[in-house]
Amino acid sequence: MIEHHHEGSLHYVSAGSVGPPVLLVHGFPESWWAFHRIIPRLAAAHRVFAVDLRGFGDSDVAPEGFTSADAAEDLHALIARLEVGPVHLVGQDIAGATVFRLASAHPEDVLSFTAIEMGLAGFGLEALGDVTHGGSWHIGVMAAPGIPEMLLAGRESQFLGDFAFPAMTAVAGAISPEDVAEFARGYARPGGWRGAAGLYQSMLSEGTQLQALPKLTMPVLAVGGGGGAFTAKTMEQVSASPIEAVLLEGVGHYVAMEAPDALADVLLRHFGR
Repeated sequence: MIEHHHEGSLHYVSAGSVGPPVLLVHGFPESWWAFHRIIPRLAAAHRVFAVDLRGFGDSDVAPEGFTSADAAEDLHALIARLEVGPVHLVGQDIAGATVFRLASAHPEDVLSFTAIEMGLAGFGLEALGDVTHGGSWHIGVMAAPGIPEMLLAGRESQFLGDFAFPAMTAVAGAISPEDVAEFARGYARPGGWRGAAGLYQSMLSEGTQLQALPKLTMPVLAVGGGGGAFTAKTMEQVSASPIEAVLLEGVGHYVAMEAPDALADVLLRHFGR
């Protein structure tokens, strides 16, 4: 049974009543719903929490100037208010800087760290914004002040359903029209793009900040899908000890949606260690 909650500015869901806590943090263009297929599997052995970052899903709309540092402090405050720390922290995609900042600044909050299809500014992520070398055009659009609202407001379902998900999905049918509608709903709110824009704007300017943060001291797992070894190469640079790396074959970027059972198996094995 998945239950919905609102704590402070954040909406989150919970499931499970026993076992070490797990906090799932979505990427772009997603919300907590990205994890809805794996939550029941994890909840059999863990208390599971999946959050909408501020500016996403059903959390409060983000203010202008919202950054990954703000998002990290949101998560730190949520863990404190729920009195569930330390948690097995799982983050993906553009949530990378948010969860890395949290784990680096507040290691007491984090039992283990799992990165799924994740890059970090200062550690190679900038290449994904370089369209002259195969990077994606949407990164510049998302980071340009005022442009997401100008171009995407009223077109949320088309952007997600016709570009974002098809472009980076390898498993046909993994993301249904109903899934697209659920994700689009959060972005369609007034100011609904500000959270995502804030994280992308942060990404383009925070490389030196992230490079200066202490390395991670908890166990680290890197899970790659369509991005191949990119996540593992990123996490090797920011972990104080050797990491574990898993590459899921035949899967695109949206691992939790495309291969929920395989991902749940990997996560449960990692948490059990």
